[in-house]
Amino acid sequence: MAMNKFCCFGIIVAAGRSTRMSMDLPKQFLPLCGVPAIVRTLQAFDDCRSIDSVAVVCRKEHMEQMKKYIGQYRIRKKITVTEGGETRQESVAAGIAAAPARTEYYAIHDGARPLVTAEEIDSAVKDAVRYGAGALAVPVKDTVKVVGPDGFVVSTPERSSLWAVQTPQVFEREMYLAAMEQAARMGADYTDDCQLVEHAGARVHLVRGAYSNIKLTTPEDIAVCEAILQQRENTK
Repeated sequence: MAMNKFCCFGIIVAAGRSTRMSMDLPKQFLPLCGVPAIVRTLQAFDDCRSIDSVAVVCRKEHMEQMKKYIGQYRIRKKITVTEGGETRQESVAAGIAAAPARTEYYAIHDGARPLVTAEEIDSAVKDAVRYGAGALAVPVKDTVKVVGPDGFVVSTPERSSLWAVQTPQVFEREMYLAAMEQAARMGADYTDDCQLVEHAGARVHLVRGAYSNIKLTTPEDIAVCEAILQQRENTK
């Protein structure tokens, strides 16, 4: 169990429909070198000293399987499995509802980012404790183009100022709850938690993550994840 001067609650969002994966098996259950993707995510949070306890938010039909994995793979921290909503924002809210009253920070993570490490999670949490809001991110490698509806390039942003945001994204409790309330009043729905708090006027600090913290989105990502896992195993 984590021993912190603050209480940080992990929220692992795994309630998506996996439409871009084009497979019958939900992407969070896909085996990566023999271990389900969601289990690898849970193991990272389990090993992270900054995280006190965790909620896994998933679809109702997947809840029993999640609970089985938690027992089967001997996850030590307290894990609450709760039903998600129709949108990411609703699913995060479901996770927040499961947080203990003493929670001071929320660490929100995509269940489909199974290669995150405990050290990377710690880094994001420490950043949020310092700045109020912190998220893992990496500098963009490619030149990015802004394209109009006709397919023609409108502009080319300066690459040095562009970062690809990852998860976990970590927020001070009152900051995040206030942002949620504002979004609800405005009828706004965000797919990125940093964007949610940004629209409420808060500043988010980015901390350098790793390019290996990829998100399982398409079938090609499975091979990449397994190659990274094999490389990690070979360097132990």
